[in-house]
Amino acid sequence: MKTIDLNCDMGESFGTYVLGYDEQAMPYVTSINVACGFHASDPDNMAKTLKLARQNGTAVGAHPGFPDLVGFGRRALAMTPAEVKHAVMYQIGSLDAFCRAEGIKMQHVKAHGALYNMAEKDLSFGLAIAEGIKAVNPDLYMLCLANSLMVTAAQQTGLPFVAEAFADRAYTEEGTLVPRKIAGSVIHDVQEVVARVVRMVKAGTVISLSGKEVPIDAQTICVHGDTPGAVEMVKAIRVALEREGVQLKAFGR
Repeated sequence: MKTIDLNCDMGESFGTYVLGYDEQAMPYVTSINVACGFHASDPDNMAKTLKLARQNGTAVGAHPGFPDLVGFGRRALAMTPAEVKHAVMYQIGSLDAFCRAEGIKMQHVKAHGALYNMAEKDLSFGLAIAEGIKAVNPDLYMLCLANSLMVTAAQQTGLPFVAEAFADRAYTEEGTLVPRKIAGSVIHDVQEVVARVVRMVKAGTVISLSGKEVPIDAQTICVHGDTPGAVEMVKAIRVALEREGVQLKAFGR
């Protein structure tokens, strides 16, 4: 039976600011990426998210980003690879404390926002992330954008990894994500997103923004839980995959 993991960014609320539909979306995903306080979240929200994950039996990973609360980690900061490595280590360590408190074994690490985007194109940043993960726990999986230099970084570091595809993001002919500043980079139509995910999982291909069929071998699909209609979209994706005979399962289990 074909299996796939559905991962979702969560725990990104901060203080009195609420972001995302964590409680409603979590039952439909198999892994979550928890913000660690740099681009979003705080200790109380991290603790709340981990309790929710334990209640749902959801696998947990750290979601480190640039130290940029104001820009939600979506602005590229002028950090050196060494600084990135240490920032990744710091954030993994902070989430690991909450995992231990809840009796949860951390599964993976997925970089956030601008840090993720830089790592897919610049090997030095991909290596910095991979080395930061390995320094803390060499058994953690690194989530890597399929067809990117992040995969190369994980391989060179000897770190376990899974390739990731995005449910609602448009792709280039090279198999990379279309930048958000370009029209059509984010797909909002639920049925179109569902059809794309089923195609990715069963056929191993995605149709690029230009209409070309592009190979994509992914073991996890990223779904977003913080946009209008997100819960309905995530639920529709899960229902469609199960209807197609696909088993939903966290990749580390």
